[in-house]
This record gives sequence, structure tokens and C-alpha cells, in this order.
Amino acid sequence: MTADTSLRFREFKMPDVGEGLTEAEILKWYVQPGDSVTDGQVVCEVETAKAAVELPIPYDGVVHELRFEEGTTVDVGTSIITIDVAPGAGPAEEPPPAATEPSLAAAEPPPASEPEPEAKPQGRQPVLVGYGVAESSTKRRPRKAPAGSVPEQAATAAIQAEMNGAAPARPRPLAKPPVRKLAKDLGIDLEAVTPTGPDGIITREDVHAAAAPAPVAAPEPVAAEAPAPVSVPAGARETRVPIKGVRKATAAAMVGSAFTAPHVTEFVTLDVTRTMKLIEELKADKEMAGLRVNPLLLIAKALLVAIKRNPGINAAWDEANQEIVQKHYVNLGIAAATPRGLIVPNIKDAHDKTLPELAEALGELVATAREGKTTPAAMQGGTVTITNVGVFGVDTGTPILNPGESAILAVGAIKLQPWVHKGKVKPRQVTTLALSFDHRLVDGELGSKVLADVAAILENPKRLITWA
Repeated sequence: MTADTSLRFREFKMPDVGEGLTEAEILKWYVQPGDSVTDGQVVCEVETAKAAVELPIPYDGVVHELRFEEGTTVDVGTSIITIDVAPGAGPAEEPPPAATEPSLAAAEPPPASEPEPEAKPQGRQPVLVGYGVAESSTKRRPRKAPAGSVPEQAATAAIQAEMNGAAPARPRPLAKPPVRKLAKDLGIDLEAVTPTGPDGIITREDVHAAAAPAPVAAPEPVAAEAPAPVSVPAGARETRVPIKGVRKATAAAMVGSAFTAPHVTEFVTLDVTRTMKLIEELKADKEMAGLRVNPLLLIAKALLVAIKRNPGINAAWDEANQEIVQKHYVNLGIAAATPRGLIVPNIKDAHDKTLPELAEALGELVATAREGKTTPAAMQGGTVTITNVGVFGVDTGTPILNPGESAILAVGAIKLQPWVHKGKVKPRQVTTLALSFDHRLVDGELGSKVLADVAAILENPKRLITWA
């Protein structure tokens, strides 16, 4: 007698890993048919419009089928891999074609005594990662948990604990892996979060609500390795590259920013010789041992001090409510150029970090971006951005605001140039800074003060102490 394929084969569906995204491209499979997998094991890497994300499988078993090849763009809610969760049960009939309806019952089946739930209205249904989202108007019939399943094991453990006089273990809170990662990043205990999602699932909004009013930090640009050269056939006069994923989302965001927020850009050229000397001294300091100390570190610290002195620059324009939202925290963002496009991850609560802590956070952010492992959560909540165009030998630029932010600082190349110092022309380390800001909420006076403060600190870094 063959096993029931409805219980034996589980469909892992493309999840919504980016808060409302509708599709993702399969970049790489880490497993093949016949491979054994365990609950939580990463089986593939996908690219959404926000970032490249690794997907964990929610089952134990053996890979039966990969439904799409690498490079395929798949809609959220579509099955991408089939898992045989009972490979030792002998031969089984082929599983039916993948359905688009999410099956929460398979993940967390309700007790058999529960009444049959009412039909759900058509529309987008949030579900656990791996089960996707779908348009559905069908009823879901409660199903008894198969022998040896996680719910059955939990129930057995609870009964045994009660017989032994021990308190039963608390059930694990329900949440998608990206939500668990967000909670971990924010230091939130999921057991203390009140779920508002269907079937008691904890959502991103629940985690953010539990974290409020925790501050966040703004992003800063990083140079990444150049993308691999595209192979061009002999005699070809053109090459067409599809616009998708991160690059497509970035283009749309930049167009929206440029034509929504009235940009103003101001420039200042300054002598950073003292800052460069301080960097060499810090590299030899035992407190900074093992940390990457470079100009970007002190520029980031200088901007944080300038924001503290001029907090009005750290705000956002809320068009819907016609309000200016003043941020009392800084999400320090680093614009990172990657082969997949520009991304802006951010350092959470950068304003609270010491110089060694800021150096460590910058190092981790850069390394993660270059490896292509930046998560969508790492790119959310930015308040102010730094873009370091100087790593490309560029003197300066007119940066476009990261959507939702009011200011972005561009850092030019640091070069040895003739400079009047103490009444004499001497070779000095010189650079140019450019600050773009949203003129709806930042006027020329405020923008000029912020830029002038950053320049003053970098010209005389002792102000990091006297102004902090």
C-alpha cells in the first residue's frame, strides 16, 4: 500500500521575504533531488527587489523535485521545491501538481476537535515562510498531525512532563524566519511579543511595535568589487541586460526621490591632514586592534556629532499626514555598490556607538554587502546616508537622497594638494564634501550648519571630543 502523497510530499513555496514583494529570482540551488534536508537548512538563494536572501526549508526529508531552474523569476506563493518527508515509507505515487493555495494547516495543524474554519475571502494572505501567498476562496479542513510530526512530539512531551510533575514547555512562537531574524537583530524576545497575524503568527509590525521606540542608524556607501565582465560574442554591436531585482528597485526609488523631494546640494573643500594623522595613530592604538580604521570611520563619527548639534537634519517628510517626522535616533546608512546594483544597509543606533563599536559595525556591514548577504531588514529604517565616491577617485558629486531620508553626504577622494597653511603654501591632504538635502524640511541655514560642522571636525578632529 502506498503512502498518502498529500501527507508525504510537502511543497515549499516562494515566500514574501521583502514585505509586499510579488516575485523573486532563484539565484542558486544548494540542494539537488535525492539530497537529505533538515528543518531550517538553507536550500537556495533568491534575489528580490531589495536584496539577495537565503531561504531555509521548514521540513525534514529528502528533496524530491526542484520545480524551477536557476535564473528563473518566480511569483510569491508558487511552489519551488518538493520534499519527501517520509522517504523510508517505501515507493509512493508522484505528488500532485503544486497548488498555489498556502497550507498553514500543514505547518501548524489545529487540534482535530476544532470546528472547520469559515471560507477565507479572496485576497493576499500572509503566511509562514515557505508557504507563499495566494488568491484563495477555498476552505481548509483541519488535518490530524502525522505520526512523529513536530506538533505530535510537542504534545507527547507535554503529557510526559505533566505525568512527571513538571510544567509543560512553552510552545515556540510562530513567526517567519525573516521575522525571527529581525527580532534577533533588534534584541526582541519573540515570546514577549503579542502576535496580530492570522493563526497567531508574529508579523514584522508586531516586532517593530515591541521594539519601539528603539532607535535606528543611517546607511553609508561602500565600494564593492566590480561585477564580472559580460561575455560579448565576436562582432556583437549591442548587449541587452534585463533590468530586474535590486537594480530595478534602485532605479525606481531614485526616480521617485529625484522627482518628489526638492534637492539642494552644497559643497565644501577642506584640509583633512590632521584627520589622516589621527587615523594612523588610531591604527596603532590597542583599543582599535583588529578593527578597520579608515577615513570613512572618522567621517561617519563627524556626521553623527554634527547631527547631534543640528538634530533638525535627521527627519523625514510624511506626505500622507502632512507632518515632519523628527527622528531621535540615527540609522547611519552606507551606500554599497555591488554587482547587483546599489544597496544602502544601515547601522542601527549609530548615535549610541563608541568609536570602536562604530568601526566594528562598519566592518561587518561592508563585508556582508560584498558577500551579497545583506538582508532586507538591514536596509530598512535609515535616516541619513553617506556615499563614499572617493574610493573611485572622484572628487565629488551631487548625490540623490535615499527615499524617506532628508540628507545624504558624499565624500570625495582625499588627495595631496597645495594648500595655504599658516600663511604658507604647503602640500596638504584635501578633500571635498557634498551634502544634498530635502529643501521641504531642511533650509539653507540648517544644511549649511551641518556641512560646516562636519568640515570643522575633519579639519580639527579634537572637536570630536569637545563637541561630542
